[in-house]
Amino acid sequence: MTRAVLSLADGTVFEGRGFGAEVDAIGEVVFNTSILGYQEILTDPSYVGQIVTMAYPEMGNVGVNDQDQEAPRPHAVGMVVRSLTERPSNWRSEDGLDSYLKKNGIAAIEGIDTRKLVRHLRNRGSQMGALGHGNIRPSALVERAASAHGMEGLDLATGVSTKTPYEWIKPTPQVFGEPAAATQFRFNVVAYDYGLKRSMLQFLVDIGARVTVVPSTFPAWEVLAKKPDGIFLANGPGDPAAVKGAEKTVASLIGKVPIFGICLGHQILALALGGRTYKMKFGHRGANQPVKDLTTGRVEITAQNHGFAVDEASLKGKAQVTHINLNDRTVEGLVVPDGRAFSVQYHPESSPGPHDARHLFWRFAKLMAES
Repeated sequence: MTRAVLSLADGTVFEGRGFGAEVDAIGEVVFNTSILGYQEILTDPSYVGQIVTMAYPEMGNVGVNDQDQEAPRPHAVGMVVRSLTERPSNWRSEDGLDSYLKKNGIAAIEGIDTRKLVRHLRNRGSQMGALGHGNIRPSALVERAASAHGMEGLDLATGVSTKTPYEWIKPTPQVFGEPAAATQFRFNVVAYDYGLKRSMLQFLVDIGARVTVVPSTFPAWEVLAKKPDGIFLANGPGDPAAVKGAEKTVASLIGKVPIFGICLGHQILALALGGRTYKMKFGHRGANQPVKDLTTGRVEITAQNHGFAVDEASLKGKAQVTHINLNDRTVEGLVVPDGRAFSVQYHPESSPGPHDARHLFWRFAKLMAES
């Protein structure tokens, strides 16, 4: 392994050992508290433009495999870990993490004090960083990080969205290799791709939906021409207020057909209703976020990945807040009763993560059936 350096925009420097591809990376440095699931995290399009720090110390111990991909390739630009396991031990493993990152051109660093880095990001907030391999000067990396554009105002969703519509009919695969159950299609769903995860499409098929995935800029009238039973607003990266045309498009769809939004889709729905969003200090990224359902009083442990949130005060008179985060009281869900629309900030498909919220897909199915 070669020497590697991670420099933050505020001048903080961490030196360690490089792995993955020996390339430079510039991105927003964030942290994720999940114990496992690094492959799903790396391939989640919501991590476009980000260097992800894994708070749990051991990474790479289960290797990687094709089934756990959330997208065809990784979208994070860099990875930071405390300790890399070079010899994975898992019956599903098809490759090691180091080899996987090399093949996909993703830079990474290990051997630094990730506890210190996570505390620093928690206290100072997520910020731009630069990761370099070899004999590069840390000060040069600091300059690159300080001059890089932050996430606010960036439309990253349009860049990762599909360019042409396509159909998805594959259900969630069985973990132990059994053939997936045959699906009886009851609904036609149009899914807006703002950077969606493969597991979301699989869960929509599981509830009996034949899914047509469309680009983030797809016109509302063309969606309605397909006569869908429901519309799904997917997750994605960047600033929700910057996604080209999304706010106006969704606003013109509310009330015409049932709508279900997740993560960025939740934020875009709020904007379409006239609400506002804001950049969080360090966001929520991990598989252990407690969320309270205000309609039932039930608390669910959820998987999350977002750096922006919906301003609760901006929703007054426009939508009902249904879920809140118990750590910081931020908005985690909303409903538009007259508009047959609802959304959540967290990830009910939770792959990886807890399964507490998967019932929301069946709630969407019920709403479509009733409509």
